[in-house]
This record gives sequence, C-alpha cells and structure tokens, in this order.
Amino acid sequence: MAKEVRRKRNEWDDLFGEFDGDFENMRGRLDQILEGFMRGELDAEQCPLVYGFSMRVGNDGAPVIQEFGNALGSRKEGEGKELLREPLTDIIESEGEVRVIVELPGVEKKEIKVNAIDRALDIGVENPDKPFSKHLDLPCDVRRDSAKANYRNGVLEVVLTRVAPKKRSKAIKVE
Repeated sequence: MAKEVRRKRNEWDDLFGEFDGDFENMRGRLDQILEGFMRGELDAEQCPLVYGFSMRVGNDGAPVIQEFGNALGSRKEGEGKELLREPLTDIIESEGEVRVIVELPGVEKKEIKVNAIDRALDIGVENPDKPFSKHLDLPCDVRRDSAKANYRNGVLEVVLTRVAPKKRSKAIKVE
C-alpha cells in the first residue's frame, strides 16, 4: 500500500484555498458552454464566444475575481437578441482619484459612450460588429464633472476625482 504524503500547510494554502469554489464554478460554466458547442446548440449569432476572468487583490486585501465576456449570454435589457460583450475592466483607487481601465479592442473612439451616474459608470460601444457594454459600481463617491476619459491602443482610461466623505453628525439632547 502506498504511503500518503502529507504536505505542510503554509500561509499560501490559506490564501489560495478560498479560490477553490470560485474556480469550480467557472469550470462548470465553461463545461456547459463547451458541451453546448459540441451538441451544435450554439446560435451562429453568438459567435465569437468570449469568456474569461481576471484576479486581483482588492484594497482590503481580499481577492477579487471578475468574469467578462459574452459566452454566458449577457444581454442588455430591452434590446432583443443582441449579444453584448462585457469588457475586461479594472478599478484602481488612490488617495485623490479613482481610475477605471477598460479594454475595448478594435473599436473607434467616436463609438465609445461613457456616462457617470452617482457612484457608477456606464460604458458602451455603439458598433454592431463589436458591441461592448459594462455597468461599473464605483467604490466611493466621485465628482462626476471631474471625469476625464482617454482612449489609446484599445484601452479606455477614465479618471474621476474622489469626494471626501462627509462627516455627518447630529447633536443629541440629553434628557
């Protein structure tokens, strides 16, 4: 009988151990997509299929996994059967600003529409061949009128100034 080799647990095991469920979930979704493809159940209008994920560490030190693509059938509400790709995005916070980076390969600058709404950003591409759409919840309050957008080499960068949190207080009468 073979002897079971046990590995010592270290701090990396704890960090990456939490990913097991997320990876299993994503693998299950990919398996469904591939099985549908092999059975010929995918509509020609859905091609090309795009699915992926990015991983990073958030400001609080917790892992953040973001899925993107059109393989899960993301559709913009009220637009019939049109499939929209969800671009890969990243939000980078610093002390005075929030920087949003969005990958939009193969689109023209004039096709990009960006709209700031309260603590959110809506990004869309008006191109029938490369329909991208993404709604991003921002991690803090920002000054919408401070937004500056730049598009270069397939990458959109939007920079917004953070609003200092308001200190709300109320005097309480002691009875």
